[in-house]
Amino acid sequence: MINFKSVFSHCCLTLFVAFAANAQVQVPRDTSFTLYGTYIKEKKYRPYIRIAEPELETGVLVKKDLVYSDLNGRQLLVDVYYPQNKKQKYPGVVLIFGGGWRSGDKSQMEAMGRVLAAKGYVAFAPEYRLSLEAIYPAAVYDLKQAVRWMRLHHKEFNLDVSKIASLGTSAGGQLAAFLGTTNHDERFGDGDSSSGASSAVQAIVDIDGTLAFHHPESAEGKAASWWFGGDYQQKPELWEDAAPLNHVDKNTAPILFVNSSLPRFHAGRDDMIAKLDSLQIYSQIKEFPDTPHPFWFFHPWFDPMMETVVDFLDKQFK
Repeated sequence: MINFKSVFSHCCLTLFVAFAANAQVQVPRDTSFTLYGTYIKEKKYRPYIRIAEPELETGVLVKKDLVYSDLNGRQLLVDVYYPQNKKQKYPGVVLIFGGGWRSGDKSQMEAMGRVLAAKGYVAFAPEYRLSLEAIYPAAVYDLKQAVRWMRLHHKEFNLDVSKIASLGTSAGGQLAAFLGTTNHDERFGDGDSSSGASSAVQAIVDIDGTLAFHHPESAEGKAASWWFGGDYQQKPELWEDAAPLNHVDKNTAPILFVNSSLPRFHAGRDDMIAKLDSLQIYSQIKEFPDTPHPFWFFHPWFDPMMETVVDFLDKQFK
């Protein structure tokens, strides 16, 4: 039976988004997932935590709100953190924020971006279209375009275009894994015909991002339904297609899984590792015990997490 109320709501949202784009008006954002709000929530259970504030690292340059894509007047922006020393080329990392594919903001990746730049990486933190604005796979297209933009602007940031990693947290971790498991997948466009730049990444860091949406270990619900425009019974093909686990092949990049102690946020990880092993693709796990899901925001976990990330990236790129 057709749910006319749901169809009407979807049509209204579609018309509003189209109008907003033509009028160059920002689509309303869900601001429910914020750093400070998360801190207040988690501090009730772990009073010892502290926010990992962005450090003003010496030798690090920052450019914010650069336009990497223009979709009929809807500009997508990126922040870049990069080494000041221009005597060599540096590997790149695209930093993908989380928030259930519906909320979150690129500014939440600043602490990581500054650390990576201080360690000799060019870190790009792009925004991407969230589920209030566009459902899957719009975010994937945005992020692949961001990687192409990185390569096209390599001279400005002394980027080594042959060494780019995708790194994400929570929903961003799923997207980071998706980028690295769909290298050279023509459906998502590895190369832009007008630019010739590739969207392939050479390493993945998945921080508590699911690898499968419909899986015995998964507990994805409302947030995923918003992103897919329906639950599993309504949109099974999208729920399956968006799972990085279902895209692993010989072109998949080496991956580091960094996880909290909550199993639902690494659903499909062991199955994915089995596939990677069969293809002789490197994988590594770092799990922090007794941690909340958004542990990456806070001390005492931020520093050891970044040490693990930098060590993995150094092994892949340096």
